Amino acid sequence: MAKMVLIVDDSALVRKQLGELIESAGYEIDFAKNGQEAVDKASKDDYSVITMDINMPIMDGLTAVKKIMEVNPTPILMISSLTTEDAPITIEAMEFGAIDYVAKPGTFNVNIEENGQEILRKIRSVSRISKDKLKSRAIARHARREISRDNTVSKSVENKVHTDSVVLIGSSTGGPGLIEEICSWLPEDYPHAVCVVQHMPEKFTQAFAERLNRASKVPVKESSDNDELYAGHVYIAKGGTHLHFRKKVSGKITIKHGNSTEKRFFTPSVDEMYISALDVFNPSKVLAVILTGIGDDGADGMVKLKKAGVFTVAESEDSATVYGMPKEAFLRGGTCEVLPFSKILRKITSHR
Repeated sequence: MAKMVLIVDDSALVRKQLGELIESAGYEIDFAKNGQEAVDKASKDDYSVITMDINMPIMDGLTAVKKIMEVNPTPILMISSLTTEDAPITIEAMEFGAIDYVAKPGTFNVNIEENGQEILRKIRSVSRISKDKLKSRAIARHARREISRDNTVSKSVENKVHTDSVVLIGSSTGGPGLIEEICSWLPEDYPHAVCVVQHMPEKFTQAFAERLNRASKVPVKESSDNDELYAGHVYIAKGGTHLHFRKKVSGKITIKHGNSTEKRFFTPSVDEMYISALDVFNPSKVLAVILTGIGDDGADGMVKLKKAGVFTVAESEDSATVYGMPKEAFLRGGTCEVLPFSKILRKITSHR
């Protein structure tokens, strides 16, 4: 039996474009013109994937995501224009349970032929996520968020202390909520810099960093070229460029935005960050973590880090929303430990 995809969009053209694309890949399709229709249909039928527009009449996409994840958790892909306006809403939708996003057809002259394969790739991946995993993910996220809220305090005046120790985190599909949890749990006196590559375009990484900064006790920012690394600061790799490192004559370590050292599918790339760290950091001063995500970005870099003496951790299949990147890191021999996210969170926040 073919998997069913619900396409939610108030634009007849977008529904037609997506419908033809997804149907051509062997899926059955259904349509909803607004969020309320989507909630009604999702409460009655089990869809393998829902693609969700943001701005719609009667009920918007964000509200629909919240309600669907309450009544019948389903893998949801947000259909988003890659703009400053849509970025914060899309990120909030992912925090409420949406798994990922795809570029909206027509955005910046991007048509369905150009980004169609990326849409299908994500649909195929998220359609494999079980309902049980979505439910357990939501329960765990809610519980940790409640504890985190209880512990949240206002940021103190920034204490900028240079550091040569770093926690490197790579994630993709299913990762934004995990990164937010990590940042919100970091104590104000955290002794390491934290550098994160989350696969996102430029407008999204800025909005993502701003959201994290509001939810955290430690400063969080989108990376800038020449940023100096400070203890207890989190740097979110800027979309559209790679996060590399360099050491100044003074010994201070800084971020350097750069081009790919090899052909990369993602920009920023987890592999680029991992491999660059080898040229700058003492391996004993690095903790490397790879979380949920499609594909294998970070797997080769993690192998190199482990061989150099870095302690490496991958998320386990039990908790990973998409067991792609951490699976490849494990299969290639790049992991010292494989842990569920709850234990990775404790390992990071207690790391000294």
